[in-house]
Amino acid sequence: MKIISGKRMCRVLEQRGWTLARINGSHHIYRQAATGRRTVVPVHANEDLKPKTQRGIMRDAGLTDDDL
Repeated sequence: MKIISGKRMCRVLEQRGWTLARINGSHHIYRQAATGRRTVVPVHANEDLKPKTQRGIMRDAGLTDDDL
């Protein structure tokens, strides 16, 4: 799995049709209008996401390694 930053994950989600619902501190909350699902992306400057956190976001969003 390719580790990416929170900023990059936000861009990937937006390209896949997710919209930014709100920001709570450094956590960006994204929603998918069609299904009502949500996922939270921690954006701390340009730091890479931790592997377990990234895997959870990818699972929530239905992303694969090829999508990154």
